[in-house]
Amino acid sequence: MAQDTSSVQLVTIYEISKILGSSLDLHKTLRGVLNLLSSHLHMQRSMVSLVEEDGELQVVAAVGLSAEEIKRGRFLIGEGVTGRILQSGMPAVIPNVSKEPLFLNRTGSRKVEAGEVAFIGVPIKVGRRCIGVLGMDREADRSGRFQGDVRFLSMVANLIGQSVRLHQNVAAEREQLMQEKFRLQKELQGKFSLDNVIGVSKRMQQVFADVHQAAPGKATILLRGESGTGKEAIARAIHFLSPRKDGPFIKLNCAALPESLLESELFGHEKGAFTGATSDRKGRFEQANGGTLFLDEIGDISPAFQAKLLRVLQEREFERVGGNRTIRVDVRMVTATNRNLEEMVSKGEFRADLYFRINVVSIFLPPLRERRDDIPPLLKHFLDKYNSENKRNFTVSPEAMQTMCRCNWPGNVRELENCVERMATMTRGNLIRQSDMLCEKGLCFSSTLKDYGKDHRSIPLVPQRQSAPEMPTIPEDLPESYQEAESTSEHPEVHQPVSERDRLIWAMEKCGWVQAKAARLLNLTPRQMGYALKKFNIEIKQL
Repeated sequence: MAQDTSSVQLVTIYEISKILGSSLDLHKTLRGVLNLLSSHLHMQRSMVSLVEEDGELQVVAAVGLSAEEIKRGRFLIGEGVTGRILQSGMPAVIPNVSKEPLFLNRTGSRKVEAGEVAFIGVPIKVGRRCIGVLGMDREADRSGRFQGDVRFLSMVANLIGQSVRLHQNVAAEREQLMQEKFRLQKELQGKFSLDNVIGVSKRMQQVFADVHQAAPGKATILLRGESGTGKEAIARAIHFLSPRKDGPFIKLNCAALPESLLESELFGHEKGAFTGATSDRKGRFEQANGGTLFLDEIGDISPAFQAKLLRVLQEREFERVGGNRTIRVDVRMVTATNRNLEEMVSKGEFRADLYFRINVVSIFLPPLRERRDDIPPLLKHFLDKYNSENKRNFTVSPEAMQTMCRCNWPGNVRELENCVERMATMTRGNLIRQSDMLCEKGLCFSSTLKDYGKDHRSIPLVPQRQSAPEMPTIPEDLPESYQEAESTSEHPEVHQPVSERDRLIWAMEKCGWVQAKAARLLNLTPRQMGYALKKFNIEIKQL
């Protein structure tokens, strides 16, 4: 009989070790251990109590107790049988709990029993420190087998103690890591911030980090992003974070001037070089000597002027218009564009050698729709600015704020600023409500530009690691009835050939909007078909 008991206990210990190592959820594993003890050793009730931060002993897992009874299971050190086990660090056996005055029955789980009930409690230790108590109820037995139970439960308590220590160490390390993460985030927010540039989103924090990394050097920087994303503000921040901050910051929009004036504006001219040149004039390159020159819209200069600009970027020397004296300058170049220069190079619209000369360090500025976390602080900034300039006290309702956070903002930060000023100007009272917004009245004409910045001319804001799969040519042999239907649409006076988008729609309609069938009809793979539908923004109808 003793051999059978030992065999059961050995199997139980093995199963308990597996349970304790199966999960980092301490309460779950402790309940699993108690269920196993109840099943294998026929314990009536069992509980594990651990010392909490306030120093009291609290039941954290139990079998045979209700949630309310577990909640009531709190003991002070030295209080009752459980508290004394914790205090002394020694096991205790109560042969009959009904005759023990120290047994408090704090949980209230032991009602009038059919027979005598014994209680066995053993300390849970970590090293020499007692951190809890493992307690069990058993049917009273005068045969003296409680000694074997105490030895067995002491082994179980040791395993529980090791598991609790492991979980406490993991929790402490996690808390330390969370505190370190919070500290680093606060430090990074303070470190990677730019004057006059608002950005709390992860995307903008990365931009700030790139700016701080690139600004101290001498490399030419190319700022890429849609119109209105703040490229000039970033260029100015690069200048003031660089060793050239005490030098001049000169800017020029290359798209604002024709080629003839652009050359004179950048390189300067000599007296008499052309009609109206009544005196010598320094160009922007000379003005920026020792500082930074910011050329915005670099993708809009003509091919002829690209060659002239390339020499200056390579040699840092030039001649004024109408002059023959070579002038050398020390200038840090920062350029910006909202164009897809890679596509322009492939089409021969932009010189490849100039592209590689200006594309030394690229910083991508995300559009506002991809960093919506920045909308509330930007909105507050522009509203505070308007209130200060106009001596007003405007606020924004939560509903209006939510609407603005959902907006696509094709004009990015510039459009947001205009929208705030427009609402503040036209709103009666000091609260901007959702009903005051033009988009709620159907008068927001910029909503028609929802795809602005996404066409083939726009800059890819995220560098593409690999190109999308090419889509084979869609068959031209459409039914004449379909072509006739196209020609007699809303604009019968316009006669154009059927586009690839129209062929995709025709195939989908012919196949009942089943994508796989339409792909076979057009001799495409399902993946190519899915890419084509996404490329042409075709919404799949559910029939």
